[in-house]
Order: sequence, then structure tokens, then C-alpha cells
Amino acid sequence: MSSASGLKNRTYLVALHIHQMCNADSSETNRVRWTISDLEGFPENSNRYEIIDGDLFVTRAPHLKHQDVVGAICVELRAWSKTSQLGKAVFSPGIIFSESDSVIPDVVWVSNERMEHLLDEAGHLTGAPELVVEVLSQTEKDKKRDRETKLKLYSAEGVTEYWIGDRQQQAIEIYQRENGILRKTRTLFVADTLTSPLLPEFQCRVQTLFE
Repeated sequence: MSSASGLKNRTYLVALHIHQMCNADSSETNRVRWTISDLEGFPENSNRYEIIDGDLFVTRAPHLKHQDVVGAICVELRAWSKTSQLGKAVFSPGIIFSESDSVIPDVVWVSNERMEHLLDEAGHLTGAPELVVEVLSQTEKDKKRDRETKLKLYSAEGVTEYWIGDRQQQAIEIYQRENGILRKTRTLFVADTLTSPLLPEFQCRVQTLFE
């Protein structure tokens, strides 16, 4: 099969999957399980392709205000990381947990020690960073994915702390690992200060992330 034909077929499969998601009434026996190998040759565009437990999730380029919040969080984490020299904050990295679990979170923070073991030759992370940050998109489907589907994945894979940014409420939800599971411990609003036991002396006013 030529590369052009392969690309055409994969593009068709993605379109078919999106159609099935919009008209979902299929049984588990008819479920298509996607792997990272299926992503090779997908069209390079503004779409984000993620696989969680074999399910393909396709999202469009985020809203500009979404990216503003993501950028602000990453800037704060990078500034602290440069001062502390304890790790690195990365914007939208690819994380490959397994053949059927591959995601692109908005921001992660990884310690120097863990980075040495997780980074592969292609520049992807191959395991859980200590901190993952997702900023909610506007649709209820996307919010549910971040608060439920991705929460379960990050919990199972060993993420230590998970932040969810809600730009509509101007709040940061904090999930921390307790007894082996990520649990919501608090919600911070604009008058609060964001800190973390992972990041010694890190402090950031929540308000600055949404300005």
C-alpha cells in the first residue's frame, strides 16, 4: 500500500470514529481499540489526537483564552524551576503510557531524576510526571474527560499531583495522591495562593493565572 493510500485510509478511519462518537449506539463487542501505531500517518493539523484505554479522542485547537491560562501556568512553573533547579515544566508534551494510552496534557512538571528515565529518543515521556495540569475546555464532554477519564488514567499511572484549571470559574482544582489514588483535596479561587508539597517554596496567586 502506498503512503498516500495509507494516509487516506487513516484519515477515513478518524472521520468514521468521530461519526461513531456522535452517533454512539454500538456495543462493546463492536468497539474499535486504537493504539499509538494507528496515529502514525494521521494528518498533521491543529487537531489533538489522544488515546485512553484504546478509545480515540480528537479535539480541535483550544480557545485563545484557554491557551492564555495554560501559558500563564507554564510560565510560573518554569520560573520556579529555573530558580530551584529541581526539574522542568513542559508545555503540551506527548506522554505514552502504553500502546493504548497516549495523551497530550496541557502542562507537566517533571523532576530531573524522573526525566532521565522517562524521556525517549523521539522526545516523548514514557511514564508519569510528578505533576500534570489540564485546563478545562468549554464543552461538557471535554470537561468530563479531564475530570473523570483522565483523572482515572493519571491516578492509575502514578501521577503525584493533578491540577485542573477552570477559566470560567477562575479556579484551580487540586488532586493529590492519597492511599495510592488521586483525590480532590481543595479548590483555589482568585484570592487564594497556589502552593504544592512537590514544589518547595513555590507560590503563585491564582488571580495572576486568569488575568
